[in-house]
Amino acid sequence: MSWIPRVDELEARYEAQHGELDERALVRKGNVAYAAGLTSLMARRDSSVWFVRAAACWRESWDAGAAVDAWGRPIGAMKAALLAGDDTRVTEYAEWALELGTATAASPIGRYAAALALLALGRYAEARHVAESLRERDDFPHGVADALATIAAHDVVGYVEAVESVVTSFETRDDYLEDVAVADTALVLDALARRRGIAQPLPTSPVLP
Repeated sequence: MSWIPRVDELEARYEAQHGELDERALVRKGNVAYAAGLTSLMARRDSSVWFVRAAACWRESWDAGAAVDAWGRPIGAMKAALLAGDDTRVTEYAEWALELGTATAASPIGRYAAALALLALGRYAEARHVAESLRERDDFPHGVADALATIAAHDVVGYVEAVESVVTSFETRDDYLEDVAVADTALVLDALARRRGIAQPLPTSPVLP
């Protein structure tokens, strides 16, 4: 697939959104910026500016009146900051996610936000506890829960098996953000594994750079 025309299309869509943006318009703008970042990665272009923009849009959308359990927004902001390689923003968004009460959320998506935040902050014992609670659920992807738990536990073998499962799940799905077929969750897990010192080469896949 040629990714460059897709990058150009998404960049044009992002720039076309002018004027005052309400909460949902900010979410859509963040989605487009994030997709532009992913396609830029696949096209081997600089992607960091798009991920930074996506995170900022999602953060702003929360302040504009998001529901108190709109956990996808802090998750997206953290993922984008990790993919941008921006340590300052990673810390900022991770601390924000925990301030929102994600670690004690009843929702598995809230707990997912907490696990990402705790791993990003290097609070591995707490991250392992939260990740293990996700492993016990049937309403959360097992591969992702396993990957979070094994990163927290510094389990290299378990991590490799888990992240391969995550990549496979992306290869076999039909639904992607903005129709951009990229295994962003695997890339985020790889970034967290690098911070933990257990990163291994990701599998060769059409949904990875």
